[in-house]
Amino acid sequence: MRVLGYGDNIIDRFIDRRRSYPGGNSVNFSVFARRLGAESAYLGVFGDDSFGDHLKESLVAESVDISRSITRHGPSGWTNIHLQDGERRFLDWNGGGVTLAEPFRPSGKDVDYLSGFDVAHSSVYSGIEEHLPVLHSAVARLSFDFSSDDDRRTDDYLAAVCPSVDLAQFSCADLSYRDSRDLLLAAIRHGAGAALATRGTDGALFLDGSTFHEDGADHVAASSIVDTMGCGDAYLTAFLLHLLQAGWSRDHRPDAADVAAAMRRGARYSARQCTVEGAFGRGRPFSEADPDAARAALTGPAALLPRYH
Repeated sequence: MRVLGYGDNIIDRFIDRRRSYPGGNSVNFSVFARRLGAESAYLGVFGDDSFGDHLKESLVAESVDISRSITRHGPSGWTNIHLQDGERRFLDWNGGGVTLAEPFRPSGKDVDYLSGFDVAHSSVYSGIEEHLPVLHSAVARLSFDFSSDDDRRTDDYLAAVCPSVDLAQFSCADLSYRDSRDLLLAAIRHGAGAALATRGTDGALFLDGSTFHEDGADHVAASSIVDTMGCGDAYLTAFLLHLLQAGWSRDHRPDAADVAAAMRRGARYSARQCTVEGAFGRGRPFSEADPDAARAALTGPAALLPRYH
């Protein structure tokens, strides 16, 4: 299998640990897929600062191909995070830096490159909504993370994005079971091929177009939980790769047994991520004396931000 993460990247700065970690939905997908045995690449924009270097070096160390990504002059995206009992509390961020301000725009050659992948995955933090129809026509399957923001759950946003998405993923730990089901139904109604809701310790829901499937989360001892960063991305990656192995495509829906196995694989891999620092490790200590770290220093009162990955 050949898979591609397309779009967002970010540096997660854990204020309590004084360590920075590489991350972002698309980056995490690429790394997790490579660790699970797929041939993996990442296509996006890096900032030309030490955070951008950290991201690039981490992806190369994970054997993810970044040869077609570009580096622009400007800051990398960063967010400040504090952990409390293993749960993330997002404090401050810089709006995604140059990665979101000047996102990757696919050229004709890039479209040809995309056609060589079995699946591409992107997210609401990639700034590429206008290019989704082109990506959908170029790649065999397109997965898209809608995160948990209320403004990305509206009928207007779903109507604009879902027709170009084969698998819509939503983070629904904040929603009831009924509201999670309703959101997946809305995604399908607006054109998504299938829809997945990850619900934290309440497990996951999957709608393959007409049939709901559900599975519980794997138990992780509280003493083993390091943090929950990247757990939803881990679930999506393991789940999606299993569906690909089972022959899922736009013309072939997986049967119930394949979906159940994919959900189990997702739950197991997600549980394992709870024992890892950051999304996938590769942390580095930071000092506010470092130029890029100083620009990312927390200033003013903390503001709760979206759980973007």
